[in-house]
Amino acid sequence: LLARQIERCQPRLVALSSARAIDQLRQRGVNAEIAGAGRDGLVAVASHPDVDIVLCASAGTDALEAVLEAIERRKTIALANKEVLVMAGGLVMDAARRQGVSILPVDSEHNAIHQCLHGRRAAEVRRLVLTASGGPFLNRSAAELEHVTAADALKHPTWQMGRKITIDSATLMNKGLEVIEAHHLFRLPSERIEVVIHPQSVIHGLVTYHDGSVLAHLGAPDMRTPIAYALGWPGRTAAPMQRLDLAAVGQLTFGEPDPQRFPALRLAREALAQGGGTPTVLNAANETAVHAFIEGRIGFLDIAATVEATLEALPVGPLGSLDEVYHIDREARALAAQLAARLARNHPAAATGPQ
Repeated sequence: LLARQIERCQPRLVALSSARAIDQLRQRGVNAEIAGAGRDGLVAVASHPDVDIVLCASAGTDALEAVLEAIERRKTIALANKEVLVMAGGLVMDAARRQGVSILPVDSEHNAIHQCLHGRRAAEVRRLVLTASGGPFLNRSAAELEHVTAADALKHPTWQMGRKITIDSATLMNKGLEVIEAHHLFRLPSERIEVVIHPQSVIHGLVTYHDGSVLAHLGAPDMRTPIAYALGWPGRTAAPMQRLDLAAVGQLTFGEPDPQRFPALRLAREALAQGGGTPTVLNAANETAVHAFIEGRIGFLDIAATVEATLEALPVGPLGSLDEVYHIDREARALAAQLAARLARNHPAAATGPQ
């Protein structure tokens, strides 16, 4: 697939995940310039002198170093990766302010809020509202959630996304990570960032101002819209997405998230309140637990249980460097893996493999 994309788009520079992947690409006769493999390759591409804007859409932690290096080279950052700000939001935003770099959110909810704010000052804003579809288990009882499988969780009602983010949507951890992300992007405390369940996924974000006005961004659930906005900013560029038909939608409904059935949102807010490296622990533990759930080693409710146990067992202080971020990330993943294994032994039905 990458070979076909290179042939079609003729990129000036290419990076791959590993040396083995580079060899496989070469064996296909691809004659592109290779920047490198892994994190080094990402840094080389993101910091290249000819780059104007870096669209970071990778999953996980691999792009953090590349984003920071791109900021130091004063590249505009279009950010679709939640982990960059959840793990190291303070470091990233401090660097961006120091270098005068714009961080453009591509995550649909934050992109919507960015459009609704349209350069307004934080002092004018009363609150931000992030919408959540509620995922595939919105109407499942706590008892039913004990028996859902990864296959069930991957059936998202409105969005087509990767496996990890789809599971995060099912637990509502995705929305918890977005609260942390919004805190860093828009410089507002957690108590002024609300989450509302909106199953139709038509309204992506709202901003309430102190005069009582509420601005909302509406659009079809299509990631091409925020991508086009980020790439065209400060103007707008046309993109081939479906158009919103409100008559066809018919109704827009809203509700509050249930903290009892979906504790992940509470855990994310608590991690943000504690600050320092605690959100880094949250993110690492969640990724580890989600991976264990997808492999069928733990149950659905064990994801949040693993995250909470990891947060309780691994208190951390402030973050001062990228090395500290990676150190905490490694410690949290190792601890979460141990805790998940303990839960797996207590839940033999979950250890039969993915359903």
